[in-house]
Amino acid sequence: MPATSPLRVVVAKPGLDGHDRGAKVVARALRDAGMEVIYTGLHQTPEQIVETAIAEDADAIGLSVLSGAHMTLFKRVRELLTEREADDIVVFGGGIIPDADLQPLADLGVHKIFTPGATTTEIVEWVRTNVGDASASPA
Repeated sequence: MPATSPLRVVVAKPGLDGHDRGAKVVARALRDAGMEVIYTGLHQTPEQIVETAIAEDADAIGLSVLSGAHMTLFKRVRELLTEREADDIVVFGGGIIPDADLQPLADLGVHKIFTPGATTTEIVEWVRTNVGDASASPA
């Protein structure tokens, strides 16, 4: 079996929300699982996040949104990825996101949303299973 490169994941905190503990926990869990993680820090714009993902040759972007602006922020990241012809970058995320918004986010092309209570094991396994696989689709 040929050697493969580790998955590269950008973990980002878009918008004005200043609570990044969850993003840091997820970044550490992905890193501990052998993935290369680029954590962008607080207060990133969708443009900065997409630019980082493309520059870092990322396989995925994980967004942490607790501010209530999830529909706008996820939508803009997806639009920018399409504009930059980088639709192969898988977008997932988590935070305080109402169940009613999960399907609309999937319709925008967000592959997975982890709501409060998701474990780091669940997140790591989902990333391993769904990132880097061209057949992955939003669900």
